[in-house]
Amino acid sequence: MTAADRAIASALRAALAAVDPTRACDRDAERLGLQAAGRRWNAVVERLEVRLERRGDRAPSGAGANLAFDWDGSPDHCRLAWLRGRFLGHGSLSLANGRTHLEIVVEPDEAPVLVARLAAVGLPSSWRIRRGRGVVTAKGSEAVALFLRRIGGGPSVLELEARQVSRTLRGELNRILNAESANLGRSVAAAGRQLAAIDTLEAEGRLAGEPAWVRTVAAARRETPEATLSDLAGRLALHRSAVQRALERIERLALHADERLP
Repeated sequence: MTAADRAIASALRAALAAVDPTRACDRDAERLGLQAAGRRWNAVVERLEVRLERRGDRAPSGAGANLAFDWDGSPDHCRLAWLRGRFLGHGSLSLANGRTHLEIVVEPDEAPVLVARLAAVGLPSSWRIRRGRGVVTAKGSEAVALFLRRIGGGPSVLELEARQVSRTLRGELNRILNAESANLGRSVAAAGRQLAAIDTLEAEGRLAGEPAWVRTVAAARRETPEATLSDLAGRLALHRSAVQRALERIERLALHADERLP
């Protein structure tokens, strides 16, 4: 990730950790989400856990405490608090190369359960085993941003979405500019060939023997080398196809001196 992407991911984690649930059940659920074996040390998360402990709510602690959370019997706000704790304690967010990639590392037997729980709140995900751990992965900018907003991401999610929109617009603009540049290059090359062919036919005296509409197109091309076929057609009040046929005829005659066209 770039430094800016890392800053957004860190700001998002800090924003989630700063959420201060008003309900005791939400604080219990978030603590249960934080607790489990294999959690990486993180200063932001450690401060969150201390704050939750100081609030004085009771909840099981230690490895395996996540099993005490009653997902089926809990309301949505408790479920989201638990998922917020799971992401903060065991998750990561990658924004590399314009892709949004959310990952949560848990015990192998919890991975399929977590996939089902994420699906229940609208985040499709998959899981696999990596080095003996269950790795739950969710991809897709819109789905991940919606999930992060639901668990309390706030303004940091808006910044994430703004960067994604900006990156998308830049990509689309580059695509359009590249296409326009390629078209312009082809038009310039074609105009160069056509002007050379006109010069050849005129030097050999053969241009004068061409039909009037061909000579008219040739004169217009000489006067406005940068004009597109549509521009020439509009100027001469001809169909674009007629202009194209006239220029193709001129190029063909220049290449084949002995050829006679009707």
